[in-house]
Order: sequence, then structure tokens, then C-alpha cells
Amino acid sequence: MAEQHSLFGPDFGTIHKKPKEAHFQRIRVLITVKAAPNPSETYGETVCVAALRLDLDQPGWIRLYPINFRELGSSHRFRKYDIVTLEAKPNTGDPRAESWRPRSDKVVVEKHLDGWPKRMAYLDDYIEGSMCDLISGAKKRPVGRSLAAIRPMEIIGLDIQPHPGWTPDEQRKIDQYVSQLGLFDTGPRTALQAPRFKAWYRYRCQSASCNTHRQGIYDWELVALQRSVRDRDDAGVKQAIRDKFWDLMNAPDRDTIFYLGNQQAHPQSFIVLGVAYPRRIRPVRRD
Repeated sequence: MAEQHSLFGPDFGTIHKKPKEAHFQRIRVLITVKAAPNPSETYGETVCVAALRLDLDQPGWIRLYPINFRELGSSHRFRKYDIVTLEAKPNTGDPRAESWRPRSDKVVVEKHLDGWPKRMAYLDDYIEGSMCDLISGAKKRPVGRSLAAIRPMEIIGLDIQPHPGWTPDEQRKIDQYVSQLGLFDTGPRTALQAPRFKAWYRYRCQSASCNTHRQGIYDWELVALQRSVRDRDDAGVKQAIRDKFWDLMNAPDRDTIFYLGNQQAHPQSFIVLGVAYPRRIRPVRRD
């Protein structure tokens, strides 16, 4: 049976509210983002996942947190652009409407969407142009929309700088987790390593008055890429980052779209959680 998509695009001015009943319910989503893992005192490391809800009664963006991917059983692991069903409930500790707490042991992968055309059939309705409007909305209402997909007017540059390493508090969380032995652990726990480099995109959104944005990249792929080329020197790692996050994702024949999310403690601060880069119908000339 063919997938059924909405006949009308979403109203970006609508602020969804969480259900009052904070109990687990079955939901169906398209995974779009796996953010870079962060140290956690309880879980060792946690990952924030963003997705599109495919439930017809409540479509739109959803944030699933916390998830520890390294401890997920093989039958519950999923990839970006998988359609999955799972159990989740509203996260009462996070005022953002999109934030839900998942049950990682209840994930069922239905299928994977291969190729950008299949993926964009779900995403097209949710792509916006104005990052400025999103930030303005967060200033007016801190518990407003906290996830979005933005198509920049112009991507100006990619900044790459050394990662400073974990803060003392983050390192304490890692050390505490590694020193413990879980009930089902079969061997020593491995510590979460900080990546060698951080990166930021600089771009201009489609607002007429935009003075440009500079936002950090917290994409899982940025960390995984550095791990895959860890034997290279610093210059080689930086070149690998630039090859993928600039030369590939921002190539003239790519329609670059940023998945963006804000931070609970700083609702006006948005970061790049991931990048979609389908091919353009008409390549853009880069001088």
C-alpha cells in the first residue's frame, strides 16, 4: 500500500501542545536526525534524535531523548531515514512541545527510505526559508517551536576549529559511568571520546533583513567521520570534514537544507543537527 501524505502543508505559526496525559503511546516516525552523542551521568552518553511524526492525528516534528545508541540491542537499532514505530511519552522535564521520552526497547524498524526522492516526498512540506523568523518566535515565546528544516538563501562558509575537549563536569560524568558495571555488561565500558574538531556553518537565510547566521554543527555524521579518519593528521581530518560538509553537501548541484534545533536552556540558540542535500533540478553556479 502506498504511503499517504498530507494534502496540505503545515502551518508554521501553529505551536503544538503536549498531551496532558504523560503516558507512553505508540507513535510512527521518520528519523531525520541523529545528533552527536553527549556525556551523561546516567546513561554514559546520550543522543538526541529528531524525526517527523507520521501519525495523521498529530503530524510534525518530534524530539526523542534520551537514547544511548551504543547500548541498543541490534533489533532496536535504526538509521537516518528509517520509518519506525516506538513507544514514547511527553517529556515533562522539558517544556518544549516537541520533546518526548522514548522507550528504546520498543523500537520496531518498518523500512528504510533509499534515495532522496523518497525522503523528500515526506520532507518537502516542512522546509522553511527564514531562520530569522524562527529565532524571533523563540524570543517572543521561549516554549515555541524548537525544531525546523531551513533552506538557506546562501551558505557563506564552513568554519572548523579544534575541539577543546570535555569540560570537567562532562569528564566526571564519563568517568563515573565507565567505573560502574551494569547488570547486563559483559566487559568494561568504553569512554566517550571527544572529536578532534568542531564545525560551524555561516549562512544567510531567506529573510530580507538577515545579517547572516553562524551555527554549530552537532550532526552525528561529523563525529563518525572524524572517527573513520582518526589515523590522519589534523590537516587530513579537517580536509575530510571539508570534503563532506562543504564540497559534497553544499555542491552547486545540491539543494542544501539544514535540520535545526534549539537548546532547552537557551531557546534562542539554534544549532545544525543534520543536513539534507538532495540534487537540484538546476545546479546553482558558484563563482
